[in-house]
Amino acid sequence: MSTQKWTIDPAHTNIHFKAKHLMITTVTGTFNSFDGEVSSEGEDFSKGEFRFSADVASITTGNEERDGHLKSDDFFNAENYPKLTFVSKEIKAVDGNEFELHGEMTIRDVTKPVVLQVEVGGVAKDPWGNVKAGFSFKGKLNRKDFGLKFHVVNEAGNLLVSDEIKMEGEVQLAAVEAAVEA
Repeated sequence: MSTQKWTIDPAHTNIHFKAKHLMITTVTGTFNSFDGEVSSEGEDFSKGEFRFSADVASITTGNEERDGHLKSDDFFNAENYPKLTFVSKEIKAVDGNEFELHGEMTIRDVTKPVVLQVEVGGVAKDPWGNVKAGFSFKGKLNRKDFGLKFHVVNEAGNLLVSDEIKMEGEVQLAAVEAAVEA
């Protein structure tokens, strides 16, 4: 059996999060600097090991003032906790090319279990002969579980920022090496 190593292709990957603002609209943010790697049995990801990290300072929502607030101690505290990470622990088949990826998310040095719904897009070679694999994922977490403590309620009793944060992304991996196990 051979172990295939993969790395995230940042040019063809995007990682987003969504939060409700005033509980009436959704604000979307992106991490622009991230990396990750996967180990799989060839092109079979059902027993793969997934690792991901994002640079918190690379967060962007399209509004500099809001981005600065997200990097502050009210939220991510990018100065003291510059990365968030995800490490897989188990993969469960759901249906066909759909899986649940169980793992641990660490934000602000707080580690909690997270489940991501993953759809495998497939494996293909690009025009230059590089092997690529594609995935879509969705998940959610409670930001307060990770110490993102900002809590403001408006006069109508609505939270300024929802506790539930949705995560989603499109990930393309590039095969980097294969090692044969004896």
